[in-house]
Amino acid sequence: MRDRDHGSRLTNGDSRSLDSGREKRVERSGEVLATQVGLQFPHSLPFEDWERAGKKITRIVNSSAWFLGDWVVYGQARYSDRYRRAIETARLDYQTIRNYAWVARRFELSRRRDKLSFQHHAEVAALPVDQQDRWLDRAEEAGWSRNQLRQHIRNSRLAVQGASSVERAMPAIQVTGERLDRWQRAAERAGSTIESWIVANLDSAAGRVLEEADQPPLQVEAPRQVEQPHRQVEQHRQLVARA
Repeated sequence: MRDRDHGSRLTNGDSRSLDSGREKRVERSGEVLATQVGLQFPHSLPFEDWERAGKKITRIVNSSAWFLGDWVVYGQARYSDRYRRAIETARLDYQTIRNYAWVARRFELSRRRDKLSFQHHAEVAALPVDQQDRWLDRAEEAGWSRNQLRQHIRNSRLAVQGASSVERAMPAIQVTGERLDRWQRAAERAGSTIESWIVANLDSAAGRVLEEADQPPLQVEAPRQVEQPHRQVEQHRQLVARA
């Protein structure tokens, strides 16, 4: 990133640094200057140049999520004991960055669609790979926005499940960050998303409990009485007398 006194041009792709007289040069060049704290526009800018700057900004914003996600994935694998400190030093929100990393893991570079946003990929990241590709294909062909893609996926689920089986939201639960990190690592080792991993384990636990509850109670036989020693002796005397 360039510091506040420098910047890059958004209208022609030239990233050369500008000197302290950048305001005057912006006016002379008629170009948009990007700095860390915002954009500087000339007083007169053709619509086409303004539109071109917007497209470039969109590409930068969309790519930044992939960049950060890939950066964290690499750091977790290479510097497992230090990457959290690097994130804090960079003043990045850990939860947001971890979400970026989760999506990045779900899509290797060859499967990412440059015509769709990072948010499009995030919408389908929890699905199996074949469904991810199918929905991204449809979104790309139809030109769907992220929200349109989300709605189409929702409608598809409702159509399959039927109106009587509409999904209900799971009650919110509060857990410690340490426990959430532990669950996340377990889900990653299982090759699953944390949401799918939680649901699968809850289903498994519920199945065990219900199976035990449905089993008939064990039939316990009443203990047989043990004859007292003195009674056994008396019976023996009677047999001897008869003999």
